Amino acid sequence: MFKYTNSNKRYHTLDYFYKNKFHQKIAKISLNAGFTCPNKDGTKGVGGCIYCSKLGSGDYAGTPNKSITEQFYDIKKIMDKKWPDTKYIAYFQANTNTYAPINILKEKYEEALNLPNVVGLNIATRADSITEECLDYLEELSKRTFLNIELGLQSIHEKTNILINRGETLAEFENMLKKLRKRNINVIVHIINGLPYETKEDMLETVKYLNNLDIQGIKIHMLHIIKDTKLAELYNKEPFHILTKEEYTNIVCDQLELLNPEIVINRITGDPNPNDLIEPKWLIKKFTVLNEIDKELARRDSYQGKRVGE
Repeated sequence: MFKYTNSNKRYHTLDYFYKNKFHQKIAKISLNAGFTCPNKDGTKGVGGCIYCSKLGSGDYAGTPNKSITEQFYDIKKIMDKKWPDTKYIAYFQANTNTYAPINILKEKYEEALNLPNVVGLNIATRADSITEECLDYLEELSKRTFLNIELGLQSIHEKTNILINRGETLAEFENMLKKLRKRNINVIVHIINGLPYETKEDMLETVKYLNNLDIQGIKIHMLHIIKDTKLAELYNKEPFHILTKEEYTNIVCDQLELLNPEIVINRITGDPNPNDLIEPKWLIKKFTVLNEIDKELARRDSYQGKRVGE
């Protein structure tokens, strides 16, 4: 059996990590602090990344016109029905969550940390949007709570990042990762499979690159085309290949084999809003995708880390 599992999984699941660390169920509560993004407000660009929804990838986060506390309790009520005895990670998900004056950041983060049974913070952001003053504060936070900084990378390939209007460079990502790790702050990196015109080898190269860095977790997403986005406009004008469920399954299994087993797999598929989804429709059945990944790893008699170094 794979070392980092308490189930039939052959990869280092977040559920296993949480139960091993906290010895109980941990749930994330996604929050929307009302921040914007330098790739939207003109600092780096306008319009944002071409796949980004109007809610800034915070489709399942709280309502920004409510306080952090109100959002927390709204979502907690729903979660309590499924997990009545749990503790929480407050997840600042929508847009760029370090892109604000330090006093505003402190106000939002501290409000979340003061809520009952909150044991940590996950903060989704961009590598180009963390100031030195913010780094100092994050370092202090990491010493008194379980802190993870989630950095969007998506792809290491410049041609792709230009196409998707990413607005930051690989050098910026590397530089910020080093700064965060120098301060012993945990980092989770987001990547997207199926970006327009990328090959399977392109996607594997992104994972090989990350495996040689000091990261603590990874989120693997499947590209999904959402209504009213620049990506939808591109797809309508010039339809590009959308990965099939079988292709995605095989790519993810290859990526898992190339990742050190200590790296926690925080996410392994997308989770789009069905009402806004254009393609791929198969992504709606999340548990089918997860089961296919499990079955393929079992068929290969493989597991996370089996091919590290190739």
